[in-house]
Amino acid sequence: MKKNVKRMMALAAAGILAAGALTSCGGGADTAKTEGAAASGEKKTLKVAMECAYAPYNWTQPDDSNGAVPISGSNEYAYGYDVMMAKKICEELGYDLEIVRLDWDSLIPAVTTGQADCVIAGQSITSERLQAVDFTVPYYYASIVTLVKKGSKYENAKSVDDLAGATCTSQQSTIWYNTCLPQIQDANILAATANAPDMLMSLNADKCDLVVTDQPTGKGALIAYPDFKLIEFGGGENDFQVTDEDINIGISLKKGNTELKEAIDSVLSKMTKEDFSKMMDEAISVQPLVN
Repeated sequence: MKKNVKRMMALAAAGILAAGALTSCGGGADTAKTEGAAASGEKKTLKVAMECAYAPYNWTQPDDSNGAVPISGSNEYAYGYDVMMAKKICEELGYDLEIVRLDWDSLIPAVTTGQADCVIAGQSITSERLQAVDFTVPYYYASIVTLVKKGSKYENAKSVDDLAGATCTSQQSTIWYNTCLPQIQDANILAATANAPDMLMSLNADKCDLVVTDQPTGKGALIAYPDFKLIEFGGGENDFQVTDEDINIGISLKKGNTELKEAIDSVLSKMTKEDFSKMMDEAISVQPLVN
């Protein structure tokens, strides 16, 4: 009987190790899973969720030009600043990369339910989001800008006060829409758009006078829409009032996944703001005119 008990315990232990060897970077018992994969010599896959529709952070394209990565479950490819950053993280950590394409509002639920290991999608590190997920250190710092069309009565605005009475919109579930637009006096705030391309098309189609977004999105928009003008108020009392948490962009992960957070932080902490800006400029230079 003792021999049988010992044999059963040995088989159970072997089963636990085998189960651990089949895991990826995310999920429940993160440490046990990744240790199991490492013990088996299996290369881990980092599942990264993003919209693939938010240039220059991320976009969809038909081929692998410029180093684009296949989008899981499709015959299309993803590229942009977020993909470049995901590739760098995976190269540094020795992971394979899988891109998961989801709607903006589905990104955080994807992390909390284990559909993805992390989200790299231009997310601000807000206190509201921190209630649902953990964040890495910032991988970009994004200032707020306003886009208008050339010839608009707002094109020479020098402050938020000069935007008074404007019809405006921005992308849903962003600080641009929730925090910035309400600061415009007597604004006619339209319904939020589902994504950044829809936001830009609204301005291009004269459905609104202006949109508020971040600097990379604004710079990228000038390439696709040469009739747009980008306005920056330079911070201070004349600008939109936002906090550091609103403009610090981070990578979100499932709460408690400290192993993956520390691994990604180890890569990001070696990079400077200048490194981030150089990578973003490269992404803007190769973004598609239509996303």
